[in-house]
Amino acid sequence: MIPCQRSLFSIPNEVVYLNTAYMSPLMNSVVDAISYGAKLKASPWDLTINDFFEDSELVRELFANLVNVSKRNIALVPSASYGLETAAKNLKVGCGRSVVMLENQFPSHVYPWQRLVKEKGGKLIKVKEKQDRNLTELVLELINEQCAIVAVPNVLWTNGLMLDLISISQRCKEVGAALVLDLTQSVGAVNTDLGQIDPDFAVVAAYKWMMSPYSTGYLYVSEKHWDGEPLEGNWISRRDGKNFSNLVNYTDHYEDGAVRFDIGERANFALLPGSIEALRQLHKWDVKKIEKTLRQNNSILSDQLRSLGFIIPSDAERGPHFIGAKLPENSPKDLLKILASNKIYVSERGGVLRITPNVWNNPEDYQKFLTTVAAVL
Repeated sequence: MIPCQRSLFSIPNEVVYLNTAYMSPLMNSVVDAISYGAKLKASPWDLTINDFFEDSELVRELFANLVNVSKRNIALVPSASYGLETAAKNLKVGCGRSVVMLENQFPSHVYPWQRLVKEKGGKLIKVKEKQDRNLTELVLELINEQCAIVAVPNVLWTNGLMLDLISISQRCKEVGAALVLDLTQSVGAVNTDLGQIDPDFAVVAAYKWMMSPYSTGYLYVSEKHWDGEPLEGNWISRRDGKNFSNLVNYTDHYEDGAVRFDIGERANFALLPGSIEALRQLHKWDVKKIEKTLRQNNSILSDQLRSLGFIIPSDAERGPHFIGAKLPENSPKDLLKILASNKIYVSERGGVLRITPNVWNNPEDYQKFLTTVAAVL
């Protein structure tokens, strides 16, 4: 178990922040690193060619180690949508073929597939939740020889229901379907082994559970797609890009690996130092220990919420870091406003209270939240 890490953040004592699924606060060390990086641009005469490459390679390696793959599999992207559009650009559907996804999936993991089937043919199949059925089983039933792509998350962003990605990946390989994952709502809080899962593409927007700056993220690309087409034709991922004086000798050749899919201006002098600091701290904590800590705290909190009338999936059905609590019928319509007026912050998605604590929360936070909710029901 990881003890409360509140001292590493600038969170006022009266604030109860239970909303990591919306956005994490930044650690003080990350803010300092961003400040340091921003100041580099204030004196560009001190920047060297290595400054355009060293931090991006370090952040690539740190993230790769976190998810147990080679850094050659990782591209640097600014958002989930950027990575998912990259995946859609390099995959095929066609008439008679399908893209399987979840109903109520996050929009960034829907729009690229809507566009793809509109342009290339095929159809979208959305898996609906059923009270008496396991969500993974429902997905597996629709992965057949007509399935071209399975585009799913690890954890559904509205309620925290979790999928077994190993089983889904195995089934995809049996029928020859591509697997594209949005892991924004899990990596950093749930131990994730992409080497074992072996998807075609997997994206992580890093401003939530990765506790990193906004507009930073990572795209895993399987070796089979390393010759694919990136969204941008930038120069920095090309072969011999470090030779600035030779850039006018244009080339069609990229550096090896997923680097060709990097965003342009990836050498973000302000944000990359913050990402590096956040990744280093995640390694220090160990994501397995983060997961264990959140699992235990959330299991206790879930039981207490059920006693107040909330309907919550079992611990086996939901992500260990994520509580999706269906509101009791007598809940006030302005519950979020009431909580916010008491400096308690959660979110609601489709009638489900989304409660996502993290390592900065302490027992006093949980008690204040429960007492406040109990008083208004």
